[in-house]
Amino acid sequence: MGNTAFQDTYPEELSHCYGCGKNNPHGHQLKSYWEGNETRAVFMPEPFHTAIPGFVYGGLIASLIDCHGTGSASAAAYRELGRELGSRPEQRFVTAALNIDYLAPTPMGVELELRGVICEVKERKVVLDITLSAMGKVCAKGHMVAVKMPETMIRASVTDEDTLKAI
Repeated sequence: MGNTAFQDTYPEELSHCYGCGKNNPHGHQLKSYWEGNETRAVFMPEPFHTAIPGFVYGGLIASLIDCHGTGSASAAAYRELGRELGSRPEQRFVTAALNIDYLAPTPMGVELELRGVICEVKERKVVLDITLSAMGKVCAKGHMVAVKMPETMIRASVTDEDTLKAI
């Protein structure tokens, strides 16, 4: 995998996401990287991510696919523009649509691997497919449409309440 995680290139004011924000100590801290033309992340579920004993909660799976997808969309946009990750103006994306198919129970106690395939990159939209696997077996597939983060979200995250009132 590459040296720098996509999420580690986000500006400080846009790094609070529960799934992938480096500034959210309670979140997943997911880290995604290029691996050839695919994106890859790994995650080790904790005992509190349990659905029933021995199996991962489906909401966690959705969250991981969602955050790996938006990170991958950001990286794909930078790559399409021929720009360095993290350069301004930022290329941040949010989820417009996410469809997940749960194909098999996901076991606890093993590292989960996420792989993203970029299907389409447009100026304001990225479409991608993501798989989540455990021990080489695909347990879930996601199809995502990510759209460029609205300017109102970027401005709202910049600073404190007084600054927000001035916007």
